[in-house]
Amino acid sequence: MPQKSSAPRRSVLLAELAVTSRRYMASYALFNQAVADHLRLHPTDLQCLNLLGLEAGPVTTGRVAELTGLTTGSATRLVDRLERAGYVTRERDTADRRRVLVATVPERMAEFGAVWERLNSGWAALFDAYGDDEVAFLIAHMRRTVELSAVQIERLRDGDTA
Repeated sequence: MPQKSSAPRRSVLLAELAVTSRRYMASYALFNQAVADHLRLHPTDLQCLNLLGLEAGPVTTGRVAELTGLTTGSATRLVDRLERAGYVTRERDTADRRRVLVATVPERMAEFGAVWERLNSGWAALFDAYGDDEVAFLIAHMRRTVELSAVQIERLRDGDTA
């Protein structure tokens, strides 16, 4: 159960959290841009590759749209860019020849993974400083953030900013 805090301390902490979270998000966006620049990709394309690497196998362009939150037209253009860059191929679904699947190219994904692996040692050292309970808390926080982000993206796309 979360530890309760006094009202004045909570206000100070929440104000600090507001500032720190903005810096955190900006830092991640800039990091993502730097990795994308290094790989000569668009930042959204980089994150799409990241998400495709988590999928069990080839997916439809519709699934790419779901993963990224893009429209199907934008997802198609994203897949076109990734195909031109050599990261994905399109192949007919053997179970349903009408469907086209987007498959990652293993050699290019290995190159992509090698970049992440080189950068990962810094992240591993950062997380080594935390105990198991703290790591579990971070995982829970990240999962909740992913869920909330999906809701907020949907709200923004629906024009609801109030």
